[in-house]
Amino acid sequence: MTSQDDTAPLPSEVDGDIEAGLPQTDLMADLEADVMKWKELAVRTAADLDNFRKRSAREREDAIRYANQGLLEDLMPVLDNFEMGMLAAAKDQGSMIFIGMDMVRRQFNDFLASQGVTEIVAEGKPFDPKIHEAVSQEAQAGVEDDTVLRVVRRGFMLRDRLLRPASVVVAKAATEEG
Repeated sequence: MTSQDDTAPLPSEVDGDIEAGLPQTDLMADLEADVMKWKELAVRTAADLDNFRKRSAREREDAIRYANQGLLEDLMPVLDNFEMGMLAAAKDQGSMIFIGMDMVRRQFNDFLASQGVTEIVAEGKPFDPKIHEAVSQEAQAGVEDDTVLRVVRRGFMLRDRLLRPASVVVAKAATEEG
């Protein structure tokens, strides 16, 4: 003989308990909790996917926008040397060498502008360590402290990013002794 504990409840007994109300309420509450859990998970997953799409689009746009940054950084020393050549050739501005170099300089500047490169205007402006690199300080009467006196090497921005800081000489307060 089998004991009552060894046998599974008959379907009629389960239905009778459901009709009584207790298990059905617990079952409904459990189901509703599961539905809410899965609904919340679906909403979070959709939000994560949307954020991923936006971040990917932003990163792709930045990659395209700043793709030439390395090339442009490598061109900066070439520009510096070219400008030194221009200074030497400027002694005879009527020479064909100067005229030709000036044409190349204009083309180079047009190319940089078409790539989104702009020069950092520094002379006479307050020193900003984010875009300027101080190479020297000089006492200058009548000039406010931390004002850029002159540019030693031009600095450039690539759209809203620093490509190269401007190397500048900065004013310092004149002392009584100096």
